[in-house]
Amino acid sequence: MPVNLDKPHLWKTDVATSVDMYNRWFIDFAPAAFRDTRVRTTLSVQEALRATAYLTNVQPALLRQSPEILPTLRMSMCPPLAVDRLIGLSGASPNLVKCMEKEQRLPVRMSSARADHELGKIAAVIESLADPDIFVWLNRAAPATKAETHRAATIIADRLCGAVTNPIIRNAQEQRQLAVIQAYLEQHGYKWLPPGDGARFDIMSPGTFSFRMNVPITQTTGTRSINIPVDVVIMPKTAKHGDLPLFFEAKSAGDFTNTNKRRKEEAVKMAQLRHTYGPDVRFNLFLCGYFDSGYLGYEAAEGIDWVWEHRIDDLALFGI
Repeated sequence: MPVNLDKPHLWKTDVATSVDMYNRWFIDFAPAAFRDTRVRTTLSVQEALRATAYLTNVQPALLRQSPEILPTLRMSMCPPLAVDRLIGLSGASPNLVKCMEKEQRLPVRMSSARADHELGKIAAVIESLADPDIFVWLNRAAPATKAETHRAATIIADRLCGAVTNPIIRNAQEQRQLAVIQAYLEQHGYKWLPPGDGARFDIMSPGTFSFRMNVPITQTTGTRSINIPVDVVIMPKTAKHGDLPLFFEAKSAGDFTNTNKRRKEEAVKMAQLRHTYGPDVRFNLFLCGYFDSGYLGYEAAEGIDWVWEHRIDDLALFGI
């Protein structure tokens, strides 16, 4: 029987309560996370500035030795450049730039001569677009002062933190959600199967659960089998031999726009599971934050049910 997907008269109240719950958590956690991240990032930016002689000597050799400083250098430009914009302006190899950004290294198969040529293109753009309002010493004879370099590093760190802090907050919220689920299940006599124990979703004993378990599926467009990760896998105590476990995705969101952009992800995962294991698959959501009626209606139409974190006792209605 459906738990929440067939009760639209409750959605508005639940959405408001869930938004309030997320906001309370955010206010308690996000400022400290941002401050901690900014302190660490400022120190990293200061090291990058020293390595480039305070942005007066950006050389291919430096980029080769320390490819991890590229994000800092992108944020040092006026205007700050996205990865693709840097590639377009410099004409540098997209593979090179993306390896430096994502993996903090140069492409393994790129020759040294080719790499230096490409890095020279990047260095030229960085020096020509360095922000003169931040790096005030660039157009004068006197060297940068300690106060000026610290101020510049803080500004660049703030620019970087917009990208760095959001994943930190998302990861922390997910960890918190999983901890809440674990506490609830253990209070009700369930046993956690830690990763690395060789547990598989199709051989779980009744009364057990696990996190981030890989579930093999056959793609709907072919016969190739791949693994998809599922946040929470629960085998109810009443399960019989051959029964599938319950699957839950832990979802949190700090705004309505992002959730509606990504709402198809759950529908795709549900379709993959059904295609592989049949219509009896029970794939559900564990929600906290900004999930409006548009999002809920879309998931309900796909047959996806959910539990609100602020009403975690609804897990019992799934037979847990």
